Amino acid sequence: MSSALERLTRLVDAPDRFDHSHAELRETQLAALDERFQERRDRIKLLGHRAREAGITRIRDRADAVPLLFPHTAYKSYPESFLIEERWDRLGKWLGTVSPYPISPIETSDISDIDEWIDRLQARGHYVSCSSGTTGKSAMLLASDRDMDWSRKDTVNVFSWGSGVKPEGDRRIMGTGATAAVPKNLVIAEAQKNAFGDPAKEGFRPPVPPITVGSLTKMVVLRKKIADGTARPDELADFEKTSREREAVMKASVTATAEALVRYRADKLYIAGMWNSLYQVAKIVREMGYAAEHFHPDNCLYVGGGLKRAKLPPDYQEFVHQTFNIPPDRDFQNYSMQELNSGMPKCQKGDRYHVPPWIVPFILDETGDNLLPHESGEIEGRAAFFDLSLDGRWGGIITGDKISLDLDPCACGSTGPSVRNDIARYADLAAGDDKIGCAGTVDAYVRGLS
Repeated sequence: MSSALERLTRLVDAPDRFDHSHAELRETQLAALDERFQERRDRIKLLGHRAREAGITRIRDRADAVPLLFPHTAYKSYPESFLIEERWDRLGKWLGTVSPYPISPIETSDISDIDEWIDRLQARGHYVSCSSGTTGKSAMLLASDRDMDWSRKDTVNVFSWGSGVKPEGDRRIMGTGATAAVPKNLVIAEAQKNAFGDPAKEGFRPPVPPITVGSLTKMVVLRKKIADGTARPDELADFEKTSREREAVMKASVTATAEALVRYRADKLYIAGMWNSLYQVAKIVREMGYAAEHFHPDNCLYVGGGLKRAKLPPDYQEFVHQTFNIPPDRDFQNYSMQELNSGMPKCQKGDRYHVPPWIVPFILDETGDNLLPHESGEIEGRAAFFDLSLDGRWGGIITGDKISLDLDPCACGSTGPSVRNDIARYADLAAGDDKIGCAGTVDAYVRGLS
C-alpha cells in the first residue's frame, strides 16, 4: 500500500486534483504530515530543535504541526557579515541548519562572488534560490534535484488548469520584464517554453541583464554598509552609476518589448510578466497605435508575482487585457512564493486561488503562534502552508501574508480549499513592522549553529 504522502503527491497529474474537499483530505494530510515529520526531524537541525522545544514527537492533529512551521524569516537568518566578508564557508554551514541533506564542505578560497558559490553547490545537487528581498534581506532557499523535477511538472499543470491552454507547443513565448535568474525560475521558464512554445518561432526576452543572486545580495550588502556608515565613496559612486545605467536599460527594454509584441501581433502569443512590466509595455503599445483588434484572438497571459508595491491605476488588469486581446479564460494568475514548491492557480469563475491536496493550509493568528479553529466556511488570518512535495528543505512555512481561506466549494465547481483574491502583506498593513512570534528564537538558534 502507498504511503499517505505518495497518495497526495501523485495527484499532481490528476485532472480532478482540486476536487478533493477539506473533509476528504483531512486524515490523509495528517498522516502525511506525521510521515514527513518522522522522516525529517533528526535530519534538519532547526526542525529537531523546534520539536524538542515544543515537546512534539508525533503530529496527531493540525495544531501539533504549528510549532513545527518555520517563519519565513528563518531563511533570512544568516548573519549579513557572511555576505559582507564573503565567508562562503560560514554561509554553507548556515545552510546546513535548514537542510535535510548533508552539505559537505566545498573549496571556497578561490570563489569570487556568491553566484560562483551557488554554482558549486548546484554541481552537488543543492540548488539555492533567493526571494526578491523587496522588504529587506533576501531569503536563501535550498532545493534538490527532485524539487526541480517537481517544478517542471507542476508549473505546466497549474498553467494549463488555470488558463485552459493545452500544452500543444503552438505559441510564441514573449517575456516582458526582468526576473530573478534563480534555479526555480529558470526551471519553470524552461518547462513552460517546452510545453507551450512553438519550436519554430523564437521567443522574445527583454534586452536586460539577468537578475542573479549575486546582484540581489550585492544590494543587501550595500544597504548594510550605508546604514552602518561604512560604505566607501567609490562604492556609493558605483552604485549611483549602476542605478542610472540600469534605469536607462529598463526604459529602452520597455520600448523594445512593445515593438516586438507589435511585430509578432499576428502570432498566437504567450505573454509573460509581472503586472507592472505588463502595464508599462501595454502603454507603449497603445501609444504606437495598437490595441486588442490588432492582436491574435487566442493570446494568453502568464502573470507571475504580485504588484511588488508598484502603484498602478485601478483598471490596470483590464488595460493589459484590452491591449493584447487576452480572452477572459486565458488570463493565468497564480498564488505561490519561492518558499513553496507548488502553485495555487486562480480559477476564472470563482476568482479564487485553489490549494492542491499536497499543500496543507493553516490559518494562524497575527502572531503566527496559534491555529484558528476552522472546519468549514471562510476564515481570515495569517497564511501558513505545508508543501508535502518539498524535498530539499522542510515544507512548513509561516508567511507574511494575510489571506481568507474558504473550505466550502468554489463557484467554479471545485470542492477543495481556495484562497480569496484579496491577499495582503502584514508588512504593508503594519507600515513595515511584521512580527511573527517565534521568529526571534528561531533566528537566534540558526545563527548560533552557524
